[in-house]
Amino acid sequence: MARQGTNRDTHLSMEQTSATPVPVAFVVMMATLMSVAAVSIDAMLPALGQIGVDLGSANTNQPQLILSAVFAGMAVGQLIAGPVSDAVGRKPLLLWCLLVYLLGAVVCLFANNMGTMLLGRVVQGLGAAGPVVSCISIVRDKFHGREMAKVMSLVMMIFIMAPVLAPALGQGLMLVAHWRIIFGFFVLYGVAVGAWVLMSLEETLPLAKRIPWRITTILQAAKEVLGHQQTRSYAIAMGLVFGSFIGYLVSTQQIFQVQYQIGSVFVVYFGLQALGFGVSSLLNSRLVERLGMRYLVIRGLVAVIGTGVLVAALSAFTVVPFTVFLSFGLVSLFCIGLLFGNLNALAMEPMGHIAGTAAAIIAAISNLVSLSVGTLIGQLYNGTLMPVAIGFASMGGAALWLVLRAERTAGAPVAV
Repeated sequence: MARQGTNRDTHLSMEQTSATPVPVAFVVMMATLMSVAAVSIDAMLPALGQIGVDLGSANTNQPQLILSAVFAGMAVGQLIAGPVSDAVGRKPLLLWCLLVYLLGAVVCLFANNMGTMLLGRVVQGLGAAGPVVSCISIVRDKFHGREMAKVMSLVMMIFIMAPVLAPALGQGLMLVAHWRIIFGFFVLYGVAVGAWVLMSLEETLPLAKRIPWRITTILQAAKEVLGHQQTRSYAIAMGLVFGSFIGYLVSTQQIFQVQYQIGSVFVVYFGLQALGFGVSSLLNSRLVERLGMRYLVIRGLVAVIGTGVLVAALSAFTVVPFTVFLSFGLVSLFCIGLLFGNLNALAMEPMGHIAGTAAAIIAAISNLVSLSVGTLIGQLYNGTLMPVAIGFASMGGAALWLVLRAERTAGAPVAV
């Protein structure tokens, strides 16, 4: 009898799941919102060298700042957008942020020097933070439990194509016109997304659930986050790991096109490496269920350190073959995809009572660390893989030390 009841419950559960239609248009919209930042960064990769020449950059590494500036804007924007979204609603914040994004794109479109270009990119980053924050909040408002996980998985399946295809988009636009057309595309993209949101997205946060924005609330949350060693350690570790990724990302155009003379086809190779990042993000949920977050984090960091040390050693004695570099990037980005989400989840574990504000504070800490580390690694680029390889190895090592220290302090068994 118990077995029959179990089968009946399972059958009913399956019927309820299958009866719930997959909101395809909603999923595509959320993936589009998340892709605004990724497209704004990766579509610029093929144009960095030419922009540096046209705008009179001080040195060959300065155009990297065109990417770093977006991360800087997002670091500030995410800190603001989370609490403001809880106070005024998802849709108003989203529309205002898209307007800010458009303003930044227009500034870049007409920039005639590097300073103006970087200012516009910071403004773009400020605006791009809104869609990322809003997407997660809107999904959380509308769905719960397994349904939420299902929707987010579908969103991520579409979103991972953005960093894969965006460099090819930028390269394609440059084949038919000047690099400024990329910013023209950003303007059209922002207008299209804004119109879609205005006409199709309903507000998901009722007035009764809105939380007034108070600076004291943010300061108290910041004090609690910074005062909790486990959360602080994981947030900094996340920043170090993502910083090594940023250092790699801002150097890719020079590595592929200058160091290895790959030419415009580099967008294909970079897309392959970016696909590793996306695939690991999709696999992560299944791997976490089987192995646990801490297990994956420690082994992911060991892999990042090992590959970084290997490539740094090769760079010290010889020219690293292109196939070795390609494999190094693929393995490193695959590991980063595993590490980023798990480190963020571990940092958030003790902060459930202030989840929304804590998430913004943790993002701000990790973004500040990653931007500083990534910009430094990029500016140290010297025509070899040494700075990038040392960046992955050293930042991975520092992150591993922080993770082990946090585990021992918390009294949790270290997953080795």
